[in-house]
Amino acid sequence: MKKITMFTKATCPYCKAALRMMDELFEENPEYRSLEIEKIDEAVYPKIARKYKYYYVPTYYVDGEKLHEGVATSEKIKRVFDAAMET
Repeated sequence: MKKITMFTKATCPYCKAALRMMDELFEENPEYRSLEIEKIDEAVYPKIARKYKYYYVPTYYVDGEKLHEGVATSEKIKRVFDAAMET
């Protein structure tokens, strides 16, 4: 499995929606619960966020490769999760 790094911001409504969708995906697909997901709030950890190239949150990286940036859908998050599940 590959590590997911997710950049968020507490005040971002799209991030809140993405987190809800992630919880739904965990319920629908219990195997996703084993994924390693590091959630980084860019407002709390700006030094870490500046090391990555993105403009919008939520943004997902899998093993350092950006797979999604901006408004998420359940399908897009599922693609991120599936990419992380690949060995």
